[in-house]
Amino acid sequence: MSQNPLLTPIYPLKQHPEFEAMNEVDQTNLLNMLKYQKFFQQAMESCAFKTVLSAGAGFGLGAFFSLVSSSFAFDDPFSRTSELSRQQKAKELFKDMGKSMYRQGRGFGYVGGLFAGIECGIEGYRGKNDIYNSASAGFLSGAILSKSAGVKAAFGGGFAFAAFSTAIDMYMKSAPSDNDY
Repeated sequence: MSQNPLLTPIYPLKQHPEFEAMNEVDQTNLLNMLKYQKFFQQAMESCAFKTVLSAGAGFGLGAFFSLVSSSFAFDDPFSRTSELSRQQKAKELFKDMGKSMYRQGRGFGYVGGLFAGIECGIEGYRGKNDIYNSASAGFLSGAILSKSAGVKAAFGGGFAFAAFSTAIDMYMKSAPSDNDY
């Protein structure tokens, strides 16, 4: 036996002993399953999917932050002096909370989708996954988000967002510590 017995043998799919032992229907089903698996894997790795996923996660996170921050609001709608009943005040409170959650979620979703789309586009163009992708995507995203305030603010926003996204990316890619606590 010339092969190393500790290594798993690697066969092309159609020459694998288990594949050859299957009947034709099972072979066809397996090949179709692998085809769809590859299709869905490629779809999940696409920039469009990553952008939509980041925008959706940002929307949910922003809505959650708004919900939490509304519990710390100083204005108590039940203490307002008005002729509204308790149910009407509660209805108005939930309506205001819903609007605030939507507004905050929309902002977070826009930022998340914008950054993820730009970073994925840069990564696809460069063909590398490194720290420069997040830095340049952060600069472009920050500049786009603050462009309405002028050129100076766009550069400032770009540099600030680039520094923030680079710091987060460096932290996420850093090696975990040896401490278990």
